[in-house]
Amino acid sequence: MKKASLAGAFFVSAIWLSGAQAFCPVPPALAQVQVQRVVDGDTLRLADGRSVRMIGLNSPELGRQGRSDEPFAVAARRRLETLVRASEGRVGLIPGKEGKDRYGRTLAHVYNADGQNLEAQLLAEGLGFHVVVAPNVDLAHCQRAAERQAREAGLGVWKRSPVLQAQQIRASGFAVLTGRVSGVTRNRGGIWVQLEGPVVLRVAPNLVSRFDMASLERLKGKRIEARGWVVDRSRRGRLEPGHARWLLPLTDPGMLSGGSR
Repeated sequence: MKKASLAGAFFVSAIWLSGAQAFCPVPPALAQVQVQRVVDGDTLRLADGRSVRMIGLNSPELGRQGRSDEPFAVAARRRLETLVRASEGRVGLIPGKEGKDRYGRTLAHVYNADGQNLEAQLLAEGLGFHVVVAPNVDLAHCQRAAERQAREAGLGVWKRSPVLQAQQIRASGFAVLTGRVSGVTRNRGGIWVQLEGPVVLRVAPNLVSRFDMASLERLKGKRIEARGWVVDRSRRGRLEPGHARWLLPLTDPGMLSGGSR
């Protein structure tokens, strides 16, 4: 039974991978780099000392400082370990247009020895969430398709819906949330999309050109889904009356979806 289960899991995995990869461009021959270890489901430590954060994928967080592991965090890390091992411990990298994050990690798309995108693989298995952070958006389309397959099949993080109502936000950190748009405004601080409840979405002034203001204004009164890293504005000092406590910065239209009544 154990062998049969493993074979079945491999077969299902192969189906999701082939579907996800059908949308992803296969890169030319990439120089391979040696992986020292897998840190978590979206981060690698290379033998040359670099830490690589995989673009387009946000895996559940492993517990640190006394916190518990998020659901599927360990499964995501183990799966990435398996994928790297199957590639003989070596991967190919395509650096992002923005090459490093604020922690100094290299931002890159990661491929196995066969030229298959590992972010799409993990997304297709439900072992992480698709994230779109400008300007590193080249594979957003295929990665979104990979996540959609997992979501429709109820795999991994989508087995039980992780989507929160805006009123349910209680802490900072990554979230997929839904809410009805009560207003859209633009000022010197950028574009503000207010949801019913204590959450506002913000497009910074330097990113406004990436969004169509008319399309955003048409969202008023409609229910949308947004994803990203929620910030508690009350921790920055006194929260002004009438301002939403929770702020979700938007860097790309791919962080928004929906628009239904």
